[in-house]
Amino acid sequence: MVDSEHPQRPLAPLGCIEPHAPLLSRPSFDQLLYKVITVENLLRSVVGNYLHFNRVDSYSDFPNADENDGRQLPKDQPANNYARFQLAPDFSAAHYYDLCRERTYACCFSIVNSAYIWSNYANGSEQGKACVVFEFGKLRPMLNRTLNLENAALLYEGNFCRQIFSINYGLVDYVDWDAHQTNTQYLSNPIVYTYLKDADRFREEKELRISLSAIGIGNFALKDGTLMQFPPSLQLGFDFREAIATKTIRGILLGPDADSGFLTRELAKLRIKTALGPANS
Repeated sequence: MVDSEHPQRPLAPLGCIEPHAPLLSRPSFDQLLYKVITVENLLRSVVGNYLHFNRVDSYSDFPNADENDGRQLPKDQPANNYARFQLAPDFSAAHYYDLCRERTYACCFSIVNSAYIWSNYANGSEQGKACVVFEFGKLRPMLNRTLNLENAALLYEGNFCRQIFSINYGLVDYVDWDAHQTNTQYLSNPIVYTYLKDADRFREEKELRISLSAIGIGNFALKDGTLMQFPPSLQLGFDFREAIATKTIRGILLGPDADSGFLTRELAKLRIKTALGPANS
């Protein structure tokens, strides 16, 4: 398919709903997901009606950040460097994986309400921490409807664009980062790297992540030829009122440092009422 105004330019491929589901492990439908967030960021998300996604190669600005998030494994690197594209011999599989990584975003949850997530996430808040509790079996179809190609559009610097991101859901696989290899027989699908982490450092996260990813070949351009840049984060539309009404959001837990009165008042201004409970609920 080509752009009718610029026949020499192929149209950007559209994103898909869970195209890599067979490669990923998902929890049961009734699994609860826990997302620890600062009270301030929670209110920003509620007001803006979005879920926040970080580009996977941008986790570097907080303690214990995973600088290897989404990166190809060290043991995979030699074979990935060796593999070349027939029509582009200067472009290796390793280059392809790096570009995919630069175009992949994640929103992260834990399947366990643990002391680890409360200690390691959302630090440095004046209003304290909260934890939004989602039900996976309701969150997944809600987000899939949002990204259905009949409804979805990508807004980039004021321009409505083709929706290029594919959504996937999966439990992170914790491995020996230096010893594990995925490409012993075939080159890996890039989505595999998005769902691998070092066991020694991160196994306590017990992470379920939602990823948004675009293909790692070529460039994306606006109609005027301006190349699209992939920012460090993006926002996916999410209606918190609907999520609370449908019990997609089961409640909000508060850390001991959270100002519950402040959060209750701010949510009330938005005409939102939901269950608030202590972190150990």
